[in-house]
Amino acid sequence: MSDGVSHAPATIEYTHLPVLLHEAVDALNVRPDGIYVDGTFGRGGHSREILARLGERGRLIALDRDLAAITAGGAIKDARFTLAHSGFSQLQEVLDGLGIARVNGILLDLGISSPQIDEAERGFSFRFDGPLDMRMDQSKGQTAAEFLMVASEQEIREVIKDYGEERFAKQIARAIVATRDGGNPIRTTHQLAQIVAGAIRKTEPGQQDPATRTFQALRIFINRELEELALTLPQTADLLAPGGRLVVIAFHSLEDRIVKRFIREQQDRDNLPSRFPVRASELPPPRMVAVGKAIRPAAQEVAANPRSRSATLRVAERTEAA
Repeated sequence: MSDGVSHAPATIEYTHLPVLLHEAVDALNVRPDGIYVDGTFGRGGHSREILARLGERGRLIALDRDLAAITAGGAIKDARFTLAHSGFSQLQEVLDGLGIARVNGILLDLGISSPQIDEAERGFSFRFDGPLDMRMDQSKGQTAAEFLMVASEQEIREVIKDYGEERFAKQIARAIVATRDGGNPIRTTHQLAQIVAGAIRKTEPGQQDPATRTFQALRIFINRELEELALTLPQTADLLAPGGRLVVIAFHSLEDRIVKRFIREQQDRDNLPSRFPVRASELPPPRMVAVGKAIRPAAQEVAANPRSRSATLRVAERTEAA
């Protein structure tokens, strides 16, 4: 973790366009003296906007497990700002280490940043030929290439089906294993994309590349993205002060489903069995309540940044309930 030394907002050179930037930060309802968390620093777009709205007594704690993001964050020289190399599932641990018991807002942007996609060596995209890595934190863990080398056909099929919602998962898994077992280890993004394209029916003009769902599935699996989210959301209910906001931007239906279910469970007071002997007045108050409806990027933002088209923003507010 590192602290800066001045209060002046920093200038960061980056190519990433934060999705729903103003909508997300507006939803945090930033107080000048509040304490906020940016759970996915990326290239600092949301963090910079939050800092711009904080007063001298405010504070922002940002987390990211990508070492490139941590390096980029070093450009922010601001005493109100702390950056931790950590996944957001360790949020409670990070805040405990800083002596912070409650915060006024938590922002989770679940998308991957443009630099991650555009750097061939990261292996996130089949647009460039590079090593099949896909790890958010390249300092540890199994790469996608290593997984495909040792996983069974059934394991590969389940990953592609469950995380990519790919209807041709069986054919793709079979082709991957046949290639691997034939003495051709799959080490690069172009290798994998070509195997997927050859395993399924060709798409019509204008449809997404046939490898899109497979790459998405492997990325989610390698980085335990759904598990990270499921571990983090319960922590937010404990860490938010009354009136504090949870703001989540999801880019995948599986992520958004988890967020939507969590908010509903936090505010649902009548999920008891039918004819349960209790009056409504005796039910405990909800810990969190949804704020407004889901927000999606306007057509203008999608036109400027096509990667924003699948984004869904949801907001919940912590109540006074114990």
